[in-house]
Amino acid sequence: MKIVYFIISLGLFSLIDLRAQEAATHYLDEVVVSDTRIKHYAEGHKVTELKDSTIQRNGVFLTSLLAFNSNIYFKENGLGMVSSPAFRGTNASHTAVVWNGININSQLNGQVDFNTVNPLNYSSVAIRSGGGSVQFGTGAIGGSVHLNNDLRFEKHLEHQFFTGYGSFNTRSANYSNSWGTGKWSSSFGVNYNSSDNDYRYLETDERNTNGEFEHFNINFNVGYLLNEGQALRLYHQSFVGDRNLSGTLVAPGLSRYKDNHYRTQLEWAVFGDKAIHKLKAAHLHDAFRYYENKDSDSFSEGRVTTLLARYSLDIELSDSFRLSSFIEYNSFTSNGSNFGSPTRNDFAITSIVKHRLTEKLRYNLSVRQDFSSDFSSPLVFAWDGSYDLGAIYRLQWNLSRNFRMPTFNDLYWRPGGNLELQPEQSYQLDVGQQFWLHPFTIRLNGYYITTEDMIRWLPNTEGIWSPVNVDEVRIYGAEVEIGVKKALGKKQEIDFKTNYAYTVSEDKATDEQLIYVPFHRGNASLAYRFGKFGAFYQHLYNGPVSIIGGELDGYQVANAGVTYSLKTQGKLQCRLGLTINNVFNTYYENIALRPMPNRNVQTQLILNF
Repeated sequence: MKIVYFIISLGLFSLIDLRAQEAATHYLDEVVVSDTRIKHYAEGHKVTELKDSTIQRNGVFLTSLLAFNSNIYFKENGLGMVSSPAFRGTNASHTAVVWNGININSQLNGQVDFNTVNPLNYSSVAIRSGGGSVQFGTGAIGGSVHLNNDLRFEKHLEHQFFTGYGSFNTRSANYSNSWGTGKWSSSFGVNYNSSDNDYRYLETDERNTNGEFEHFNINFNVGYLLNEGQALRLYHQSFVGDRNLSGTLVAPGLSRYKDNHYRTQLEWAVFGDKAIHKLKAAHLHDAFRYYENKDSDSFSEGRVTTLLARYSLDIELSDSFRLSSFIEYNSFTSNGSNFGSPTRNDFAITSIVKHRLTEKLRYNLSVRQDFSSDFSSPLVFAWDGSYDLGAIYRLQWNLSRNFRMPTFNDLYWRPGGNLELQPEQSYQLDVGQQFWLHPFTIRLNGYYITTEDMIRWLPNTEGIWSPVNVDEVRIYGAEVEIGVKKALGKKQEIDFKTNYAYTVSEDKATDEQLIYVPFHRGNASLAYRFGKFGAFYQHLYNGPVSIIGGELDGYQVANAGVTYSLKTQGKLQCRLGLTINNVFNTYYENIALRPMPNRNVQTQLILNF
């Protein structure tokens, strides 16, 4: 109990510290980032940021972007269907998705469907490897994916229009703009994606039936500087999805799934000379309808609403110490055909001490205590840091305790819910090294995770899938990331990146690898620019995975594309693109009995003005 009192004392101290009220203020940066924790309190973590051209050449699904540019493995029920990540050998609910600073994992199933997220809606997408429950709450065990909308207050007005058409009658259109006056800043985006998705199954005469999908997104973000030291920011996102669910090689698809996601958050920030106050309120609403037979009027449905309130304070205690702390309250209400009307109220208090021991050595110590109306939450902590040896080498480390609470589906789903579930607890050690040998950047990471009471959905003796606490799971592995970016004269540039991951994720009781976790996984991408001409090639390897009753073969798949910028006048810039997906026409299954698309073509037109 003493350590709990210590945490609460730290939080209360941060709330009332008088130095936070100093009148001196400073000018805000021209660009205000949406989530400062990923930038300022991740010294010991591997953080990879994707933006600009990398996002644009990877289509309209977050799944594709991360599959070809990170070490995250995805289980995908066909193109555009439900997509679940497996980050460092963990489950989909062990990857936290953080939207402009708040965790948006569903309270129903504990995860985010990565095929409902369009990366074109964001300034950048960041991948933070390793445990993060202290900062990002339940579920951040394997790592976290951060969707950021940064606001630019410098004077500017920019527009972009993106449209594409390709195989299987696949259509996409995206309009976005960014505007700033020095006092105001806003960004707006709207996009539409649809496809008949009726690709032919290679090596058969069958087609992917019942795979049509249609997605509509709106993104709106605005900021206003009240004065030199205060800012208001509003973020909003709406998603409306309607898709049929593809069948398998042995069963035709007949079902349909409609889901809506509405997210809004408002933040008031006060920037002092020594302290930064932030008050945030958010409203999240997720809803779905599932039709077992798309031609029937019968359906099951569910919805959950989250109300969030957070106060945070980041204060400079001295030249060497900084304290960041926040208190957060979440209220969850839900209603569904298969799980009733459960509710939950959670309260959390977190404190992070940042210490710069020398110019080369810095570390963070952080603790968090959650108080839930349903469970007794464990105290979680983290210690991470880095040490620089000259200008070419950095050593990183992070040690953490993390947790995941059972979700409403885990507990109450009928049939299959398990009211006897216990919260998961996990300990993790990660050691990383970074080398800067111009033009090479090299990252090496090794990690070990041990999890107690991991929640996994498995078929029971009656053939019904039900969640159970696996006694203990041991995960360990190594990751390699290499990047090369070099200008070859004034008009040429080459950009090469590759990732490799070796992952062991096994049940300690059986020493068997968990299903759908490949031992070996790697990807590589090469982009080349010569004046107005550009070309790229991407290659992905997923090793074999264990499945119930056997093994699913590994596969390799590649994409390639070219772009050409047309000569234009004034501010208008026009770029044409052609992408060939699955260049070698490879037959592969990401999930057993669900073939993925054969070779297909997508065209793009991008206008900037």
